[in-house]
Amino acid sequence: MAFLHSRKPSNLGTSLARLPRFQILLGEIDALLLSNEALINHTITLTEQGADTDTTAGLAKQVITENAIAAVSKAVAAIGNPGLSQDNPLERHYRNVLCGRIHTPQADSALLAAGCEALKV
Repeated sequence: MAFLHSRKPSNLGTSLARLPRFQILLGEIDALLLSNEALINHTITLTEQGADTDTTAGLAKQVITENAIAAVSKAVAAIGNPGLSQDNPLERHYRNVLCGRIHTPQADSALLAAGCEALKV
C-alpha cells in the first residue's frame, strides 16, 4: 500500500492510491482474502466439532491457495514491471504464493477426493 501512496506518475499529478481503479482493485483483493479467512475459520470450526475434515481441508487448501495467487497476481499486474522487481517485496510474495500449488494436497488430489466423496464412490 505504501507503493500506491508513494508512486506519483508525472502524467497523473497524484498518487496511484487516489485512482478509483486501484481502490477497486484493493477491494477485490480484500474480498479474496476475506473469503480465505472465512474458509479457514469454517474448517477450524469443523475440526473442533470433531468432523472428518480431510476432504474439506483439501478443498479449503485448494481454494485458499488459488485465491491468494489471484490476489497477488492482481497486485502485480496493476503496478506492472515494478511488481516483478526483486527490490519489491511483492515479487517475493508472488513466488511464495505460487509455491502453495505444489504442497500436498495438490489440486487434482483434493478435487478428486471431493468428487469421490460427493458421488459416494
